[in-house]
Amino acid sequence: MATLRDLGLSEYEARSYRALLRLGPATAKELSRASDVPMGRVYDVLNGLEQLGLVRSQASSRPKKYVGVEPETGLERLLNDKKTELERKARQYESIVSELSTELDAHRPTDEQFWTAAVGPEDSAELLVERLAAADQRLVMVIGTPSPQFDIGRVSQQVVDRLDEALDRGVEVSLLLSPDLVDFVPETVWDDYHGRLVTDDAFEARVDDAVSGSFHLIDDVEVCIDVPNPLDPTQAFALIALTDPEFASNLRTTFDEQWTDAEPLSL
Repeated sequence: MATLRDLGLSEYEARSYRALLRLGPATAKELSRASDVPMGRVYDVLNGLEQLGLVRSQASSRPKKYVGVEPETGLERLLNDKKTELERKARQYESIVSELSTELDAHRPTDEQFWTAAVGPEDSAELLVERLAAADQRLVMVIGTPSPQFDIGRVSQQVVDRLDEALDRGVEVSLLLSPDLVDFVPETVWDDYHGRLVTDDAFEARVDDAVSGSFHLIDDVEVCIDVPNPLDPTQAFALIALTDPEFASNLRTTFDEQWTDAEPLSL
C-alpha cells in the first residue's frame, strides 16, 4: 500500500499533513493533539512541510494557523521533488562512472591473449554489443549472410546504437556488408542508420559480393568471430571474442584488401 513516506515524508510529516487535511485551518497545538505529534516537534515538522509546499500558514493570526495544501497540488510537488532528486543522482552517478571508466581503463593491458565465447543467439548478440561498446579508436564490422536465428531487427538496432555511441567517442567506424544482409535488414533500421551514422565523417560503409562470414575488429587488438552451426551453416551457433593483437593485425590486412574492392553502400 502506498504511503506518503514513499514520497519522502517522515512519519511525523505524513501524520501532520493528513491531520491538516482533515482539520482544515488549525493551530500547532490543535495539530499536535489530532496527529499525535509531540508538541516539542510539531513546529519543526510544520516548517518542513512549508518548505515542501504542503502547508500554508497564516502569520497574522494569533496563535498562528496552518492549512494543508490540496492533495492534488501537494502530491504533484512531492513528485516533482523526487524527479529532480533522481535526475541529480543520475547525473552524479554518470559523473562517477565517467571518472572510474577513465581510471580503470588506464590499467587495462592490451597485449595479453584472452578469449571468451557465447553460445546461442541471445548470448552471442549480448556479447557482440558489449564488445562494440569497448572500442576506443577503430571499429571494423564485416557482416555476411544473415542468420534466421537472430532477431535481425532488434540486434541491428542495438548495433546502430553502439556505432552511434562509438562515433560520439571519436571512434572511426568501417562497415562492410554482403548484399544479402542489406536486403535482409528492416527498412526502419536503415532509416535510423541514415539519420544517425551516415552524416558522420568518421563512418563509412561498403558492400561486396565476396563477403560471406562475419567478424568484427575492435581497436586492431580484439576480434569477434561469428561461428556458424556445423549442422546448419545458415544459423549462428556462437560468438568468440578473442584478444590477440597479432591475429587481429593479420585479419586487418585481409579486411583492407577486401575493403579496397568493395563499393560504397547506397540505399
